[in-house]
Amino acid sequence: MNKSLSSLLFKYRSYTPIPFIIVMLVYENTNIWSLIIGFIIVSCGELLRLWGVSWTGSETRTTGHMEGTYLIISGPFAYTRNPLYIGNILIYLGIGIMSFAIFPYLQVFALLFFIFQYYHIIKAEEEYLLNRYGEQFKKYKKHVPRLFPRLTSYKPGAIKQPPFKLKAGLRSEKRTFQAIGFLTVTIFLLWFIGRF
Repeated sequence: MNKSLSSLLFKYRSYTPIPFIIVMLVYENTNIWSLIIGFIIVSCGELLRLWGVSWTGSETRTTGHMEGTYLIISGPFAYTRNPLYIGNILIYLGIGIMSFAIFPYLQVFALLFFIFQYYHIIKAEEEYLLNRYGEQFKKYKKHVPRLFPRLTSYKPGAIKQPPFKLKAGLRSEKRTFQAIGFLTVTIFLLWFIGRF
């Protein structure tokens, strides 16, 4: 049951935010401070994601199955094992704050849902990584927290890493940039029109 739930959540993880986004737009109650604070949180989440995908490349975009050419332990992965999911949670939370819809109940519910979703996805990914990388992953898992970042960078022995590629990261994040841009402009316009 847990394995099938993890697979289902992994496969459809790009679509689970949609119901929350619809509610946030329908019940939008934006003010200037929610726009500013929410946008700052969204920007932090996206910068974290961009930093991460510039190390991992487009492999993080797969939905059918889990894969990984490297055990990535560089960049943000030296501080937390799941920087992309932390980035996602910050983005969703920031958009929720920007919209200020049914505040704070919708935001808290969405936050709890995404923590639940990523908990199950991460468990399945960790099983995959353990099977693929064995002792290397065990050592990494022991020293680097699942979500809350450590204060210093993890410096292991020689584990082959891909190069940092900002251009590839920017390409990989194109859809995320478009979604953030669309939602930000839409929320801003709803707020602006609602003032008149």
